[in-house]
Amino acid sequence: MTQTTLPAARPARYVRVLSIAGSDSGGGAGIQADLKTFSALGCYGMTAISAITAQNTQGVRAIHGIPPDMLRAQIDAVAEDIGVDAVKIGMLHSPEVVRVVVKAIARHQMLQVVLDPVMVATSGDRLMSQETVGVLVEELFPLATVVTPNLDEAALLLGRTIDGADALDDAASALLALGAPAVLLKGGHLPGDTVIDVLALAGGGRLRLQSPRIATHNGHGTGCTLSSAIAAHLALGLPLPQAVEQARAYVLGAIAAGAAVCTGHGHGPLNHGYAPVAQRVLHH
Repeated sequence: MTQTTLPAARPARYVRVLSIAGSDSGGGAGIQADLKTFSALGCYGMTAISAITAQNTQGVRAIHGIPPDMLRAQIDAVAEDIGVDAVKIGMLHSPEVVRVVVKAIARHQMLQVVLDPVMVATSGDRLMSQETVGVLVEELFPLATVVTPNLDEAALLLGRTIDGADALDDAASALLALGAPAVLLKGGHLPGDTVIDVLALAGGGRLRLQSPRIATHNGHGTGCTLSSAIAAHLALGLPLPQAVEQARAYVLGAIAAGAAVCTGHGHGPLNHGYAPVAQRVLHH
């Protein structure tokens, strides 16, 4: 009698999402917000830290950029061993750092990339030089699945202000022309009781997302949380429009759940853990 050898079953694994971003010592934004978001949405989070900040709910006291070689080593370490299903990219402080990320995306064939172009602090201070912005647009925009600027970042990219909700569609089209396959233009900084965001796809698709504004002082890290939630939902298998819708719903829930909580003396964080789901395990 001959014995048939069955092929070894591939082991189960988690859904893996990498954040390449700055560290927020106050825990509300940056990689800390990203890790909380990944966990809340059932994903396994990993980080490659681009910068260390000394900050709290009242503002940023100091920023220390991580050397490009160290950033490259972090990305390679997790990608070569654990693997990456999607990546969220936040603050990149120099042209050299941007190029490290560009080369890593190509080297590790990262196909689902959410780019949150962190260029302007809440205080209005610029966090990125014009040279770095140029490299970001020319080399990283084309590799992104979606770019998620707020109005201040969009104004810096386009060289003009965006006045009112009626200007969002034209601005989104202008941002697409810079080379990104898709743009989620966030209109939260516009005045009014309704928040409007526009998802524009290079192929012509448009999705206009509206929701009532939630009254709160706790909005620190909203953009980081949204972009990391989009990356998580892409890693979980949703198409981009549905990933954006689900991510936006998660962020609105996190804002509402933390709206009345007092953390620090300034702009507090969201409640990232308001409705956590079990970590997703894939069986092959």
